[in-house]
Amino acid sequence: MSDPARRHTELVETLRRANHAYYVLNEPELTDARYDEVLRELQALESEHPELITPDSPTQRVGAEPSDAFPTVEHREPMLSLANVLEEGEFNDWLRRVREGLDGDLPELVCEPKIDGLALELVYEDGLLVQASTRGDGRRGEGVLSNVRTIRAIPLRLRVPEDENPPSLAVITGEVFISVADFIALNKERAAEGEKEFKNPRNAAAGSLRQLDPAVTARRPLRFLTYNLARAADYGLESHSACFERLRSWGLPVNHPVRRTAEPAAVRDYYEELLTRRTELEHETDGVVVKVDELALRERLGAVSRSPRWAVAWKYPPRRAVTRLEDIEVSVGRTGVLTPVAVLEPVTVGGVTVSSASLHNADEVERLGVLIGDRVLIQRAGDVIPEVVRPLVEERDGDERPFTMPDNCPACGRPAVRLPDEVAWRCVNADCPAQVRSRIFHFASRAGLDIEGLGPRVIDKLLEAGLIEDIADLFELAPEQIEPLEGFAETSAENLVDAVDAARGVELPNLIYALGIPNVGSTTARLLARRFGSLDALAAAGEDELTTVEGVGPTMAAAVIDFFAAEGNQLLIERLKAAGIEPTLEVEENASTGPLAGLTIVFTGKLSRPRGEYEEAARAAGADTASSVSGNTDLVVAGPGAGSKLDKA
Repeated sequence: MSDPARRHTELVETLRRANHAYYVLNEPELTDARYDEVLRELQALESEHPELITPDSPTQRVGAEPSDAFPTVEHREPMLSLANVLEEGEFNDWLRRVREGLDGDLPELVCEPKIDGLALELVYEDGLLVQASTRGDGRRGEGVLSNVRTIRAIPLRLRVPEDENPPSLAVITGEVFISVADFIALNKERAAEGEKEFKNPRNAAAGSLRQLDPAVTARRPLRFLTYNLARAADYGLESHSACFERLRSWGLPVNHPVRRTAEPAAVRDYYEELLTRRTELEHETDGVVVKVDELALRERLGAVSRSPRWAVAWKYPPRRAVTRLEDIEVSVGRTGVLTPVAVLEPVTVGGVTVSSASLHNADEVERLGVLIGDRVLIQRAGDVIPEVVRPLVEERDGDERPFTMPDNCPACGRPAVRLPDEVAWRCVNADCPAQVRSRIFHFASRAGLDIEGLGPRVIDKLLEAGLIEDIADLFELAPEQIEPLEGFAETSAENLVDAVDAARGVELPNLIYALGIPNVGSTTARLLARRFGSLDALAAAGEDELTTVEGVGPTMAAAVIDFFAAEGNQLLIERLKAAGIEPTLEVEENASTGPLAGLTIVFTGKLSRPRGEYEEAARAAGADTASSVSGNTDLVVAGPGAGSKLDKA
């Protein structure tokens, strides 16, 4: 390469433009595959030329070292909370107080959606992101900069026009959230992996931002919208509307849709319009925020306690309804988890007919105190998942009956057990038909082998006809076996067999995910594939090797080891190999011949760069890295505060 620095600049700018186009303009200019390709080239270039790494490089969004606790950060400006009003009369009272504070003048107002997420303060110095913190008590919050750097919607450096200097200091506030669509997909993935589902997008976003390991945050689909620039007058701005334009010009995604008006009736119209369109927004919203637009008038109005007088949140009524809990059934997931499901008398909640709701587990049923036959209050939690809020105890007539978890699996009749340290009850019969069905669907899903046309209904037909009993049977299907099934003809049967046949060329990360190893999602599957290069190598890995993979701790390592140790899984993998499925992943040429080949290295203590960078460089030079010192350790690289690992070495 003739000029690494020039190429570095080109790659960084390409990724910055791509992030801005995707998260701010909503006009993607790179495919996911192309984005990953550019990012990999940049990572390789920085690995070869570490002097080129800058704090705002896109590679610095992930891989930061987990922290033991979040530091307390003093906000540059107080993060005030908003007063709430619940009906039009209360809004008119607020507007009257605003007029009185402005000697009867009717100010211009700005209306915007109230995002139901997590408030965040960003601090940029000379255009570079240097601090990020949660609201906390309004004066002090949690410092979450390492995690925020993983959110691609947030620029690490402001996109200031070439003919302008970046601001010496910019304090920006906004909201971190998970979109409704991403939340649904995230919960489906967690359910498929036997993990506890999030109750609503806001809790999911808050938990994701507060992860001690930024690598976990990086795997969550966090987004961001800004709605405030502190000390805007210092930039020559006179209104909130102008602040939005300035923030947008800096490459930040801005809250929308926004309406500016001086008519109270127009505010009411906006409120009602957004209420009817709230399901069309990418995020949850629980109301409308109304603000005085002119900044000088805000100064005149001031604040009371922790709330500004110049803004108010006009909240929406909750999406709730009352219906009858007709029964509680138990569903069986891919990993054997038994989940109680409320069977409800159908009722419309927020324009959607609800007839069932997850009760999560037996402990949740007990906590709620619901009985079968109860009249119950339900709500669409976060506008997405129906949930039972509480029973209406006062309406009981004595015919209600308690629910108890079954002693046996409802799908196969085998005993159900509650394992130590687990909330969930499980069916431990690996041949349980409900688990088999879920495993096959997981195997064929888009993140797995992506077998077109093999959805739940088709899987049910194949199982009922006795054509398949497990995953490997899919590769023995013939068109003449499928054609007699309802809904199939000669062409559709051949198409399904062709789709299964095409899946034999699956990539290793997809196959690892498709196997359904507990706790291993698609992201971890990619990391495992990149680390081990083949299914055989992964199957032979021990805990020390597995825990060198980003995000893999002792619990997940044990799950991987147990999976490959199970006789049934070994037989399944042999059958898949016999069917022509034995994918590999190209590994670095120097992985086995590099200068550190054969060595196991542990990095510990405070180092001059994030530990992950050293580990990746060591692996590129042929070494294995481990998170703990053992008899297999050849070298310990220790910085200040190394502690017990250095003592053990």
